Amino acid sequence: MNAVKKRNLTVMALVVFLLILTVWHNREPETAAVFQQQKGLPMRIGPQAGLLAPSFSLKGSNDRVYSIGGTRDKAVMLNFWASWCDPCQQEAPELNAIAEQYKDVLDIYGINVNSYDYKPNAERFIKKYNLAFPTMFDLKGEVFAKYNGAVFPTNVLIDKNGVISEIILGVLSREELEKKIIKLTRP
Repeated sequence: MNAVKKRNLTVMALVVFLLILTVWHNREPETAAVFQQQKGLPMRIGPQAGLLAPSFSLKGSNDRVYSIGGTRDKAVMLNFWASWCDPCQQEAPELNAIAEQYKDVLDIYGINVNSYDYKPNAERFIKKYNLAFPTMFDLKGEVFAKYNGAVFPTNVLIDKNGVISEIILGVLSREELEKKIIKLTRP
C-alpha cells in the first residue's frame, strides 16, 4: 500500500473516530439543578437548542474575564474559531460589521480554540481582521468541548435568558445570520 493510500485511510479512520466520539458525547445532555425556575425556562443545561447554555468564564485578549451562564442584558453569540480555518477568515469581516450594527442588543464573543491552534497565529488573526468584539482563548478546548464543538466556525446563539437558540456549524451568509440575530434579539 503506498503512502497516499495509508494517509487517506488514516484520515478516514480519524473522521470516523471523531463522529463516533461526537455521537457518544451527545447521548444525554448534562443536567444541573435550578433552585428557582422562572416560568418557561428550561431546567436542564446542555449544548443544544432549548437548553440552558453551559456556563464558563474565559480571559479575553484584553485581560478582562468574560462569562456565560444565566440571564444577561443582551443576547450573545459565541463564535468558536481557529486562525487556519478559511471559513473563519471569510466570516471575520462580516462578524465585525454585525457586532457594530447590533451592539445594543447582541454581544459577540470570539473564542479561539487554542487546543486546535497556535496562540501566536491566533493573535495575528485578531490583529489582521481587527476584531471589533471581545476575543478569548480556550487554551485546552474545554469550553469547545462543553458545546460539543466539532467544526470551525461554530456559532452558538444564546438569548437573554441564557437559553441556546441555535448552534450553527459552518458559515452562513450575512443575510441568513442577520435573520437569526433579529429573531434572537426581538422582544
